[in-house]
Amino acid sequence: MAGSRLDPIDRKILAELQADGRMTNVELAKRVGISAPPCLRRVRTLEEAGYIRGYHAKVDARELGFEVQVFAMVGLQSQAEADLSKFEQRCRDWPLVRECHMLNGEVDFILKCVAPDLSTFQTFLTEQLTAAENVASVKTSLVIRGAKDEPGVPFDVLEERLARSA
Repeated sequence: MAGSRLDPIDRKILAELQADGRMTNVELAKRVGISAPPCLRRVRTLEEAGYIRGYHAKVDARELGFEVQVFAMVGLQSQAEADLSKFEQRCRDWPLVRECHMLNGEVDFILKCVAPDLSTFQTFLTEQLTAAENVASVKTSLVIRGAKDEPGVPFDVLEERLARSA
């Protein structure tokens, strides 16, 4: 299991930073029970190893005027690796697409999109997404409200699994 390569202090550092990435190194060290210099070294090592991919503010899209959130289920005509990669790159280039995930099953990709209004999303849908090369079908679902939006992973579940396997 990938998480088992980390010791309990590293996992605690990750859990604490996931909950609050703005805390100082001194506060983080206190929370995980080590002094500040080795804590900073561990954080840097976790960053270099790719366990920490960045630090972000969680902004409220609606407060910034992005009133529309849509999930778009996309089917492609070809699932050849080159075509999949080309579509993924296209998604990275579209500002309204905030997440892009390849799926197995009937749908090839699910996209999480945000837009200031329905008209803007509709223009994106008709002029860019459905018109894109290799796109065979698009089904959309407008988000009415969100009940949960937690980043990262549930560290308590990881710790339980590690305890059972020890």
